[in-house]
Amino acid sequence: MIKEATVKEEKVNFNVIGRVHLLPADVRAKINELIEFTKENDQNFINLCIMYDGQEEIVDAVKEIIKNGVKAGDINREVIKNHLYTRDFPEVDYIIRTGMEDGARISGFLLWDASYAEFKFRTDLWPDYSKGMVLEDIRDYINRNRRKGK
Repeated sequence: MIKEATVKEEKVNFNVIGRVHLLPADVRAKINELIEFTKENDQNFINLCIMYDGQEEIVDAVKEIIKNGVKAGDINREVIKNHLYTRDFPEVDYIIRTGMEDGARISGFLLWDASYAEFKFRTDLWPDYSKGMVLEDIRDYINRNRRKGK
């Protein structure tokens, strides 16, 4: 059983998205144990992507919609969102992508959910991403004019 005091004190909610069903049963059991242990926590969130690809997420959502017998005329954005791996996640506001020395791309990350997110692309590698950079990126986000596609 998980007995991590910090997780409870900080009210950390842990979740995993992706094709988790492809993992070995013992790994899925440990993931489910951690999710269950933290499900009531609501202050800090760790959302881990394992065996995740944004295109596959959309393909899996469409397959689930068909399997559930949803009629074509009833399919809308809400129906699709309710079948994505991220169905229980709030709207994504800001994505910071590190290690972008040769361009700017999202590489299939949260394709549906990132549609109105703001992006920050950094050449810095993830291990070098510092507290100062976090503060700089937060200031950058606060000063943006969010139009959400309008």
